[in-house]
Amino acid sequence: MTAVNDLPRHSVSVTGIVVRGDGRILAIQREDDQRWVPPGGVLELNETPEQCVVREVREETGVLIQPDRLTGIYKNMRLGVVSLAFRCTPIDGTAHTSAEATSVAWIDPAEAARMMPPARGIRVTDALADAGPYVRVHDGTDLLDDADVAAITRPTA
Repeated sequence: MTAVNDLPRHSVSVTGIVVRGDGRILAIQREDDQRWVPPGGVLELNETPEQCVVREVREETGVLIQPDRLTGIYKNMRLGVVSLAFRCTPIDGTAHTSAEATSVAWIDPAEAARMMPPARGIRVTDALADAGPYVRVHDGTDLLDDADVAAITRPTA
């Protein structure tokens, strides 16, 4: 049995796939690396994942949302970050920039797949599907297949 102090440390984050009535998706251009991504951020100890996604989307874009359902679980194998993605509905507020988002836009879902790194764009695709939640792994930018994961997780002698 593993002692609590010996458990691996993982960061948990959330992503909000905010879908407007016309089908457009809320996206931000990050201040730190200028990549286009769905809004989201790190889960605090004193909040639920749903509370976190509401807080993060509001902080980054000014839009108040209602989380509808969990659509995916994504692990960054390089950093150990586990992200929970939620499909959300906007309920109030006008999208605007923030300290974390230099640009904010409502974009077509097909455009999102082209603008975003694959590890982020797939979250939009997954959120729009009727199935799920999906479980996927990535390296921070690209999705990893079984062979990639096997190479990363292979025990060393």
